[in-house]
This record gives sequence, structure tokens and C-alpha cells, in this order.
Amino acid sequence: QHYTLLYTTSVRMKSCLIHPTVAYLREELIAGRTTSRALVEQALARIADPLGEGPRAYMKVYADLARAEADASDALRAAGVVRSPVEGLPVSVKDLFDVGGDVTLAGSKALASEPPATRDAPAVARLRAAGAVILGRTSMVEFAFGGIGTNPHFGTPANPHDRGTGRIPGGSSSGAAVAVADGLCVMGLGSDTRGSVRIPAALCGVTGFKPTQSRVPREGAFPLSYTLDSVGPLARSVSCCAVFDAILAADGQPADARAPEPAALPSLRLLAPRCFALDDLDPPV
Repeated sequence: QHYTLLYTTSVRMKSCLIHPTVAYLREELIAGRTTSRALVEQALARIADPLGEGPRAYMKVYADLARAEADASDALRAAGVVRSPVEGLPVSVKDLFDVGGDVTLAGSKALASEPPATRDAPAVARLRAAGAVILGRTSMVEFAFGGIGTNPHFGTPANPHDRGTGRIPGGSSSGAAVAVADGLCVMGLGSDTRGSVRIPAALCGVTGFKPTQSRVPREGAFPLSYTLDSVGPLARSVSCCAVFDAILAADGQPADARAPEPAALPSLRLLAPRCFALDDLDPPV
């Protein structure tokens, strides 16, 4: 399926146009029904919407650079050059990753006087090399220390499924999850120590993947735990995360990145806990 959404039939088409998967967007780009520049402009418009969560989901937006990178991607595609399945797709980067020329704040004002990064973190560099367009830096829990998703310095993006109440987005990759859920990017680059990709993905209704710790280089990422930190994507589906994970881990050439075929699991069994872990959950959960 092209979309991983839980919506009623009456609004499904509108929602699908906002939240397409990597596979669907790739087909649209190949067919010439859209361009990287168009996808970037759509995302930038949603980020700038004063009624949306863009100002809280993003700490910094590279609007001009993103447009330039999108135009370059479209020019390469027109010349027959497609670097990977994510060529021309708009993505975001959690604020703890180095981006050349920027100060890495890690969600804190305490680092504002630090010197700017001299180069992109390897994970960011691999995304660029694959043709992904970096839209900006997403908000996070200060120093990635917490799973709720709040930030007293730069604001907390509201959970997309209950904005009226103002429920938490989960953290620490809070901005990444909200950005993906709201169609402000196709993938949000995050980090996970004890749930910082998985918790906000679960709370915001998207997919998050925490790979083996050494699979994606952690250099150029502000550390929380040298033994537990890992780098992973948040996106619309498992297949989307698999494609980006292959690029982030440099599994072969970027052009060969793809989601693996579903495994046959005829004897799969699931374990459901019946203990204190369920005591405080709401009945619907």
C-alpha cells in the first residue's frame, strides 16, 4: 500500500495527498507528475502556516538552500541522473546533528556560544549524497534527555492527534515525529537512546526505527549515552524507514537502497504483557 493511515474513507484521499510514502513519491517523480521543487514548496508552505506546528516542530528552516537543492535534483533527474530512491525528497534533521556552518544546539540555549560545525555529520552527509533535500533542523528535548517531548526554551510541538488538549508529542525526537505526521517532511532524522525515536513515533502515529547502535555513524551527533545512542529515521511506513535506513547505513550504493521483501512468518507468536505496565493505560489503549 502507498499510504499508512488510519482515516475514514471520506477523508482518506485528502490525507493521502498530504502523507504519501517514499514509494508513491518516487513513482510520481519518475512519471513527471511532480518535481522536487514542488514537494519542497509544499513542505515549506506547511511549515510556515501560522495555524500549524511548523514554528515549534522546526528550530531552523533552510528555505533558500532547500529550493536550490531541489532545483539541482530536478536538473539531474532531467539529465537522467537519479542518485537514489529518495532523490529530491524533503527531509528534516534533529537539532543534535551537525550541519556544516550551524551551531548544534541540541535543543539547549546553553550551547548558543559554541562554534559552528565545520562539516555535516556522516548521517546528514549520506542523505545529501543520496539526493535528499534538507529542509531544516527539528526541535527536541533539551540534550535529548527525556521521552515526553517538551522544551522550555524553543517550544513544544503539539501532538497531531489532539491539538485541542495539547497532548505531548513524545521525545526526545519530538519535532521529527510531528513534522512527519503533519507532512512537513517525508522523513525526520532522529536519534534513539532509550526510546527517543520510538516513543514520539508511537505517540504521533508514524513509524520510527532504532537500528543496531553501530549501524549508522554517530559522529557529529551530540551524545547522550556513548553505549546506547543510535541514529534512525522516522517516516510514514516501515518500508519508508527501511529505504532511509539503507542509505544512512551505506548498505551498498544509494541507488540500490530499497525495502526488503516481507518475510514469511507462518509460526509468528506475539507476547502480550499482563502486568503493571498496563495499569495506568486508558481503556481504549
